Amino acid sequence: MSQDGQDNQAELIRIERDGRGELAAYLRGRKEPEKNVNIARCFPWSMQEGYISIRDKDGKEIVLLQGLDGLEPETREIIERELRDKVFVPKIQRVTKHTAEFDVIYITAETDRGEVTFQIRSRDDVRQLSATRAIFRDVDGNAYEVVDVAALDHASRKHLEQYF
Repeated sequence: MSQDGQDNQAELIRIERDGRGELAAYLRGRKEPEKNVNIARCFPWSMQEGYISIRDKDGKEIVLLQGLDGLEPETREIIERELRDKVFVPKIQRVTKHTAEFDVIYITAETDRGEVTFQIRSRDDVRQLSATRAIFRDVDGNAYEVVDVAALDHASRKHLEQYF
């Protein structure tokens, strides 16, 4: 909402890919689509299914979706694919090795995207999202998610218990 209480958000009708593969947003009341839009989650870790921002090519928000319910199936599929392809966050399924050397922690894990070895410097590189869910951010800025530590095998839970 603007300062005068008026809602400046447009209403999304649909999103399509144009001939060049760029996203175009069709908005109620506008004759021409907004071209080359970007889609982003407002709360990518805590509310993945809610609050999706559609932004113009300059990064200005033009539509804020509270969720994807009620969208045309084709539009919903485009948005979901765009969000999925934009964020690469392997989900840790098993920790096979956890060592510390010279104030660097090395973690080797099996994920839904294959085996990885990553490094974190401290507990500050771990963002706990709930009592059983956390994001590990490695020294290169990559993120790895533990969806539910309680669902992991005993050895994996033992390696990770210090972060929960």
